[in-house]
Order: sequence, then C-alpha cells, then structure tokens
Amino acid sequence: MRKLFILLAFIAISVTYSLSQGIVQITNAVKTIDDIKVGADRTDIYLPLLKGKSVAVVANQSSTIKHTHLVDTLISLGIHIKKVFCPEHGFRGIVDAGAKVKTYKDSKTGLPIISLYGKNKKPSPENFKDVDVVVFDIQDVGVRFYTYLSTLHYVMEACAENNKPLIVMDRPNPNGYYIDGPVLEDTYKSFLGMHNVPLVYGMTIGEYAQMINGEGWLKGGVKCNLKVVPLENYSHNDYYELPIRPSPNLPNMASVYLYPSLGLFEGTVVSVGRGTDLPFQVIGHPTLQKSYPKGAKADFKFTPSPKASAAEPKYNGQVCYGYNLSDFGIEYLKNIKKIYLFWLMGTYQNTPDKTTFFDENFNYHVGNATLQQQIKDGVSEEDIRKTWKPGVDKFKVIRKKYLLYKDFE
Repeated sequence: MRKLFILLAFIAISVTYSLSQGIVQITNAVKTIDDIKVGADRTDIYLPLLKGKSVAVVANQSSTIKHTHLVDTLISLGIHIKKVFCPEHGFRGIVDAGAKVKTYKDSKTGLPIISLYGKNKKPSPENFKDVDVVVFDIQDVGVRFYTYLSTLHYVMEACAENNKPLIVMDRPNPNGYYIDGPVLEDTYKSFLGMHNVPLVYGMTIGEYAQMINGEGWLKGGVKCNLKVVPLENYSHNDYYELPIRPSPNLPNMASVYLYPSLGLFEGTVVSVGRGTDLPFQVIGHPTLQKSYPKGAKADFKFTPSPKASAAEPKYNGQVCYGYNLSDFGIEYLKNIKKIYLFWLMGTYQNTPDKTTFFDENFNYHVGNATLQQQIKDGVSEEDIRKTWKPGVDKFKVIRKKYLLYKDFE
C-alpha cells in the first residue's frame, strides 16, 4: 500500500480521489477457457466448411483449442492446411515488437509460414491461388494500437478482392467491458490504427470484423464473405483470464489491464519495462530519481537488458527510476474502466527535458495531435475527457449494430 501512496503522490492526486475515479468494484467472477467456449473450440460449426478444402490459417501462439494449437488440431482432424500466415511477433509469438518476421517453414508441421508484418502486410493474389478458404484465429486485447486488428483488416481485404471466404474464430476481449479514449482521426491512420474507433472499443475480434465489413472500411468498399464462429457463455460484463500471453511483452493480466494506459508511453522517452520481467507494468527513465510534489520519489528502479522479447530495449543497461504499477494489485487493475492519463501527465510534468518527451509516434498511438498539446498546455484530465465524449458517443451507436453478446452495464 505504501507504493500506492507514493505513486499517486508524485502527481499530487490523492489516493481517495484516484481510487474513486473510474474504478468501480465489480463482483463478476473471472472466467477462463474452462467457462467460455471460444470459436476455435466449436468444431461442429466450422469443420463442415473446411472438409475437402485447401485451407490457409492466420494464427499465432494464442490460436489454441484448450492447450493444443488450432493448426495441429485441424491437421489431426484431416483438414488440408496449405499454409499459415502470421502477424507481428511471429507464428510462435517470440519476436520482439517491430522486429522483422521472416517467412519460413514450421519445424513441427513443415507448413510454410508467411509473415504479414513488415513490407508484406497483406496476402497477395499469389498467396491465395491454391487456397479455398481462410481461417483467422488470433487473440486481441481490445486496444486500437494493438496491431492484430490491422492484420485482420488486410486479411479481410485480400479475401474480398480474391473471392475467398473468411472464417473468424471469435475470442473474448480481456478489455471488452468498457469504451474509452479519443476516436482516431484520418490524418493519423497507420498500421497502429486503421479505423475511426476509440482507443478502447469494447468489442471482440469477431464483432470488430463484422463492423469493418458492415461499415465499408475495406478499400473500395469491398465486402468480405465473412463468417464469425461465436463464443459460448460470454458477455461484455465478463472478466476473462487469458490462457496464453497474447504477445511477448504482455506476459500476464496485470500487463493486459495496464496496456491501454501504458501503451501511450511507447511514443515518449519513458520506458515501459521492455527488457525486464515486468513489461507494461512499470514506467521509468534514467532522470526520474529526483523528488516530486509532496516529497515523493520515484523509488522503484529497473535496468532493461536484452531478452527474447526485447532484443534492444530502450535504455539497455541503464538504471531507470520510476514506478511499479503492478503494486496496485490485480483487483484494482481489472476494475479500472478508463485510460489513466495522470500517469502520463504527471511523468511529463516531472521530466527535466520536456522538449524531447514526446516522439513522432505518440500522435499515431493516440490517434490525434490534440492530446499531446493538451498535456503540454496543462489541461485537466476531466476537460480532456470532455473532448473525447462526442466521438465516443457516435461510435457507440455504430458499435451496437455489430454486437454478438450481451453488452456491459
């Protein structure tokens, strides 16, 4: 609890105020893969659509039926898999963020693994020549700049253009119980965000695929021949514990719950703990050892070093002073129903060199240039949120058309 008081003091916000803003105690039980049947597990729905067909699978390490990979299961059931496409981080999920993902043969199955990250983000007509149907099964975490959504978009577009049906195996969204953040502006569309949606959009990947199709967001307004295999026993009120880390630097549920807020630091000079055992759970910088308001200090320190998930981490070998946000505890973190801006705003205010705090990627993570300027101008978090509301309200109307499950209350 001591670290909680220290953390909040450094931006001069009281513990009572902070814990009462946007943290509502919810008693819903945490659900697991033993409680919710994911789309991939509902073989009775989709196997008849794959029998006798040449199949391409878009997958990574999260594409499992219980603890067996979807590709292995389909092969064992006699489905003819021609190839596998993989997103950022690779087929087995061990590649660092932004690193090149190579095309290769899988050592276990001998299948060709084709990267959809880097220059080749979209399957080519040549890739689809010997394919009858495409299956997409990747775990999302519900944040706009998590790039698997962009992979989904390009796969849908390629399927539409090449007249290939697409089957999306739905999976729960671990941040699917709220909506928050600014809506992406067209100027800042990129692989970090391709659609005019809030930072946290409260939809499963199957629902999101239906929205891409229904809103005409594919190039030229083409429509994908889409089938979503729905979840069983899921609602947007549910907390869902991921059985497998969705990417190398989201190793646990604390990192998943903190990701919507801490992902914004990726466009700043601050480290989010890549190259440590606590990625997306700590924030720090080599200059943050000085005192903060009310005498608080950045008393947590970490030293990033190369790991399989972070070959060249920011501040490699340098001591970073900052805060361990996992000290909040998982019960607090899962009940945060908003993006916490005060971590970002407070760190900016207490960084010695503010002129270099933001980099060119920040606006692309946020989806606008407004937030950066608001922080520089000292606009309050409450007033910043007011500027988000019109866009969020408009999005909620669109979102509602594509929901497959009971909405959050």
